Amino acid sequence: MRKSRARRRVTSADPKYKDVIITRFINNIMLDGRKSAAQKIMYGALDIIREKSGQDELEIFRKALSNVSPSVEVRARRVGGATYQVPSEVPESRRVALAIRWIKGAARQRRDKTMAQRLANELTSAANGEGSAIKKRDDMHRMAEANKAFAHFKW
Repeated sequence: MRKSRARRRVTSADPKYKDVIITRFINNIMLDGRKSAAQKIMYGALDIIREKSGQDELEIFRKALSNVSPSVEVRARRVGGATYQVPSEVPESRRVALAIRWIKGAARQRRDKTMAQRLANELTSAANGEGSAIKKRDDMHRMAEANKAFAHFKW
């Protein structure tokens, strides 16, 4: 008999903004357990956003996340020896996880001086509906659209 599914861990809110999603972002940025370094990067990026745009940095952060998060994805299904890319809805927790991962990856690919600067620029461009993370989401949506014919394999 299989064991039960693992319970989702409750993430505590970050100390500065009291936001759980910012904590998830910080934990995702973190390398080798260096949480204070990851917090400096994240808070530095949010400070840069506030200075440049003059708007609420949390609002821009949330807008960037919602713009990047995908609504459909393709999953590989084996049916009779053939593997089909079956489009399926993305659960909310996975949407946020994918958005965080894509924004972080796109920020790392950028050619700015510091990671905080890269992250700030990627977040602002994602909030404006442009940038590498948005392109990644569009590619995923396009792939799901192209494989819509296999949607009946979903179970």
